[in-house]
Amino acid sequence: MPEVRVIKKYPNRRLYDTEISRYITLSDLKELVVSYCDFKVIEAKTGEDLTRCTLMQIIAEEEMNAQPLLTAEILKEFVRFYGDSMQAMMSRFLEHSIKHFMDKRAGLKSPLNTILGANPVSLMQNIAEQNIDSWQTRPSQQNKESLS
Repeated sequence: MPEVRVIKKYPNRRLYDTEISRYITLSDLKELVVSYCDFKVIEAKTGEDLTRCTLMQIIAEEEMNAQPLLTAEILKEFVRFYGDSMQAMMSRFLEHSIKHFMDKRAGLKSPLNTILGANPVSLMQNIAEQNIDSWQTRPSQQNKESLS
């Protein structure tokens, strides 16, 4: 199993890649994400894990450029979930949905699907329907488990 690449963040906000022994930019980190390279960003002095915070910086930069992925309405809904009793459930739901979407996306990119003419709209509809099914069946499963 490959080791996690360590990126140290210094007080001057510079990022140091310990694997290649040089400073890197957020753009370089984005390339690591895109290439599925496993890394961890830590604060150089304290060792605090700053990975999530740094990924949010990359997202914020990307949202400022070209066409944003997250609309203002989506972001407002995200803000509303912080502190809500359903926050943890929403986090798991989003993670599950994104993973499911990525699995389906990989199939959509296959040469066979290109030849057969796979339809991205039907793909999205299928994912939405599966998410709805998951939401509808999960509470009843949880209730059964809590009664046992």
